[in-house]
Amino acid sequence: MNGLQMYYEIHGSGGTPLLLLHGGLFDIDLQFGELLPGLSATRQVIAVDFQGHGRTNDADRLLRCADLASDVVGVLEHLGVARVDVFGFSVGGGTALHLAVKHPELVRKVIVSSASFNSDGLRPENAGAVGSMTVEMIAGTPMEQAYRAKSPHPDKLQDLLDKLGTFDEGFTGWSDADIEGIAAPTLITVGDCDAVTLDHAVRFLRLRGGGVNGDFEGVPASQLAVFPGTTHFFGLARTELVLDVVLHFLDAPMPEG
Repeated sequence: MNGLQMYYEIHGSGGTPLLLLHGGLFDIDLQFGELLPGLSATRQVIAVDFQGHGRTNDADRLLRCADLASDVVGVLEHLGVARVDVFGFSVGGGTALHLAVKHPELVRKVIVSSASFNSDGLRPENAGAVGSMTVEMIAGTPMEQAYRAKSPHPDKLQDLLDKLGTFDEGFTGWSDADIEGIAAPTLITVGDCDAVTLDHAVRFLRLRGGGVNGDFEGVPASQLAVFPGTTHFFGLARTELVLDVVLHFLDAPMPEG
């Protein structure tokens, strides 16, 4: 579709496959490299590079969660995988959320990291900062170096930055009813100084059935983890903490019914 040749990797074996979806300007290695050994120790992990990222070429279209989700569905169909757990960060978190809302048959559990379900959850300065990014601003960073080393078109980094600057433009987000209607148990993670506000993360949790007195009502299937001293850029940097939270959530029994 659109000439896209999507790069993916498979690690480990067993259990429900875990699909990893990275954030904007990152790739499989940059986002999940430190986590992959722990995540794949007891399950199969499928990781993809999104359109224009890592080893996947760009295509003649803007970056939209709906299109990225469609690409992912195509990969799963190609692999013959009928059901997955999904772990997405930022752009990948938005894509994971799209899969959970629009393709509930595919998603057993979903982890939405550092992503909001509508624009109200983002700090107002975020859009302007992303929209004005240039190659010169990220020169010498791991993102710039990885892009030039892996991309099929290493001279198009500014094109990617421009597309990230208008990511999902025009999409107003999901309604409360959409979020409440998600079938998959949901883990929300956010940094305590993230681009996504804590108020929004708590609202997200409550719409998923969390925020209750678990001693009296039981621990909800959907949960929230706030990582301390953690920004958006470093949202998954505390490897042992992230692994503990994520694996505990994935390994917990599915709720009855």
